[in-house]
Amino acid sequence: MRKKGKKCPDEGLPPWFATFADMATLLLVFFVIMFSTATIDGSELRLILSAFQGIGTMQGGSTLDAEGRLATLGNNVMALPSRQAGRSLDRARRAAISVFQPEIRTRTVRVTEDERGVVISLSADAFFRTASAELNIEEARRTIQNVSNLMKSEEMQGRKFRIEGHTDSLPTDPAGIWRTNWDLSTARAINVLYYLKDFNVDDRSMQVAGFADTVPMASNDTPEGRAYNRRVDIIILSDAHL
Repeated sequence: MRKKGKKCPDEGLPPWFATFADMATLLLVFFVIMFSTATIDGSELRLILSAFQGIGTMQGGSTLDAEGRLATLGNNVMALPSRQAGRSLDRARRAAISVFQPEIRTRTVRVTEDERGVVISLSADAFFRTASAELNIEEARRTIQNVSNLMKSEEMQGRKFRIEGHTDSLPTDPAGIWRTNWDLSTARAINVLYYLKDFNVDDRSMQVAGFADTVPMASNDTPEGRAYNRRVDIIILSDAHL
């Protein structure tokens, strides 16, 4: 009499594992989004969270229900002060790029963003007289007024601004009124502050600093690089640099 052979187990993973893997992937994506520094609208986050609805067959509990905690999580996350501030800076950057399009095209103004916040860089060669801290107000008036309007806008209420003066590495004229580039860079920043104050920007919201040639944007070995380095940066400060 032949012995019955042992039945071989089915190959592959059990059917339930596919559903489990899908759920694990969704959870991973969810937590990546939660810890991401990218700005996500509340409506977008709620759309993502809708993918979790209907997972599983367990009764009770409202975690994944339409009326549960996840349904309002998008609004709660976007209401955090850090998220509000991030959106405010992003709107300020877009507004600055839009306002200064003519100057950006002629390279007299640059709008960037770094760890300090939104940076509006004014070319010293375009807005200051040579070897002087005096603004060429005929050339600079429209730009300074646009900067002031941005700083006074409703979404910038409560924010702080820093005006930084920068020079190239060439020394100042010993016979001139500026002993060093430290003096020249600081004086230019202060004069920009005075003009912004004349356009009704609250001087209590502004800070001034002069960096001479210590924070170059480009190499000081070429005339082009030195021209980039001669600038005044008006910075809409991030919360970390207040």
